[in-house]
Amino acid sequence: MQIPLQVTFRGFPQSDAMEAKIKEKTEKLERYYDKITSCRVMVERKHHNHNKGDLYHVRIDLTVPGKEIVISREHHDNHAYEDAYVAIRDAFQAAARKLEEYARIQRGDVKRHNKSALG
Repeated sequence: MQIPLQVTFRGFPQSDAMEAKIKEKTEKLERYYDKITSCRVMVERKHHNHNKGDLYHVRIDLTVPGKEIVISREHHDNHAYEDAYVAIRDAFQAAARKLEEYARIQRGDVKRHNKSALG
């Protein structure tokens, strides 16, 4: 990565353990596409709901040559996202899928249908 990883926490104190997990997952993303130029991760704890626990929102902004890929994981009714690590895991899994797809397109592995004249 050309620009160092940027991690932001909102609504709760910075966590070294969580930041280490994010760094580990970011390094794994480079297996899917090694030309990532920058990665910004924001983990936000949404305001407290009296009936449920706090929910976490994770946003990942990846910059690759020619494109910016944005992954945002927020589900208001998913109790699993009361655990920040689950929200981080799901966001990075989605990022890996998007990077794999982008890499396939860059390599030309995706079939493109020719537009034929109709009629």
